[in-house]
Amino acid sequence: MIRIVAENILLFLLPTVIYIAYICMTREEKPGATRVLDDAPLIWLFVAGAALVIATLVIFGSISGGKPGQVYIPTVLKDGRIEPGRIE
Repeated sequence: MIRIVAENILLFLLPTVIYIAYICMTREEKPGATRVLDDAPLIWLFVAGAALVIATLVIFGSISGGKPGQVYIPTVLKDGRIEPGRIE
């Protein structure tokens, strides 16, 4: 469960991380330079992060798994070999 929460938090923060990296690489060092997030478009970064999380959840929620009525056969150790799980 913690992995799922951590992945969603990282996806949410990804636009902000990209923005900070871009600003740090492109700005010139000035003696009176302000902090990076003081002038950041935080609302747009929030919206972009939320859209990224929602899109990821919708895409993975709609394309993973089998069709209704199919049965999942779990991974099995047979004769010293691992047979991967499958949906039949």
